[in-house]
This record gives sequence, structure tokens and C-alpha cells, in this order.
Amino acid sequence: MIYNKEDIEGFDRVTKLKIINSVTGIKPANLIGTINNKGQSNLAIISSIVHLGSSPALLGFVTRPQTAEVGHTYANIQENEVYTINHIHQGFIKNAHYTSGKFDADISEFKRCNLTEEYIKDFKAPFVKESNFKIGMCFVEAIDIKHNGTKLVIGEIEQLIFPDDAIVDGDIDLEATESIGISGLNSYYSLKKVAKHPYVRIDEVPEF
Repeated sequence: MIYNKEDIEGFDRVTKLKIINSVTGIKPANLIGTINNKGQSNLAIISSIVHLGSSPALLGFVTRPQTAEVGHTYANIQENEVYTINHIHQGFIKNAHYTSGKFDADISEFKRCNLTEEYIKDFKAPFVKESNFKIGMCFVEAIDIKHNGTKLVIGEIEQLIFPDDAIVDGDIDLEATESIGISGLNSYYSLKKVAKHPYVRIDEVPEF
């Protein structure tokens, strides 16, 4: 199949959302936990988290176009400048998926989707207790993406919480952590390690 821009623009809204959200391949499936100054927690499923650098340790994610109805996560980050990223695992995919609903600000997705808030000392934002791979983030900056009204939200890693056996030969083994991938709007995939290669040095590149 070959689709040009005109074909793509002609898709109905849901078909277009599903296809364009799938073309990058499998993406990490995470829940972002936040809280506002009134103590109201929020939880949102996000599949756009990307590595932006290791020193400092920066991660970014892309918000939906900002409206009063869908801006709770970003508004809470602006208030408190901290948030959490929590890997999704097979045991609570369904719960995590339904946090994507457009709930009112006074409804906590933690409670509505039967997930548990977890807090650690001196860090205000809630983690997801059910997740075994958790990241505490401090807000750094947000970059407006003017073409579609979204934002690239950038944060620095302040906390890392994961199982002792997640480190294998110096690498994080995402198969061992049972982390889940996502494609499109509603398809979830388990992860399986299929290969590992050494750090590339030019004089060690093999003949192919």
C-alpha cells in the first residue's frame, strides 16, 4: 500500500489517529503521576517519552494540544515542578489504559482506575505503587510545538526505583522488568530481548 498526504488527510479521525500513532513502531508505555496544590492527584498514560541526554539525565514527553479539559498533567507540573514516570506492566494494562479518559480535574485517575498512589520522602508527586520501575522527575522547561499546539515537556531524573535484578551486565533488562510497549491508541505488546551487541568502535566494525 502507498498512501500520499491527500490519502492520509482523507482518513476518518479515528483511523488517522490509530495509523499515525503506530507508524513509529513500539513505544514505551508509561503512566505520569502528578498532584496539584489542592492535593488532587492525576494519572495519565503517555507513549511519547524520549531520552534527551544522559548528563544531565533528561527525558521529554509530548503533551496533547492544551485545553482546559486535557491539561491537568501539565498544569500540575507547572504548579509543583515534579512528576513521576511509571512503567506499565502486564498486571495492570487495563487499569492504565483507561486513565486516557478525559476525566474532570476533581476525579483522580488513581482512584477511578483502581491504581495506588505511592509517595517517597521529600518528593511531592505520586508514584504508581503497582509499577516496579519508577522515575521521579523535576521539570526543566517546556518547548511549544506551534504547528499543532502541543508541548515538549523536559525534565531531569531525580529518582530511579527498579528491581535489583533489572541490571544485567551493566544494562537495564526491560524483559526482566516486564515493561510493556504500546502502538497506536490501544494495542499493547510484551517486550522480548532478541540481541545484544557491543558498544561500537570504528576499528571493531565487522565486515557484513
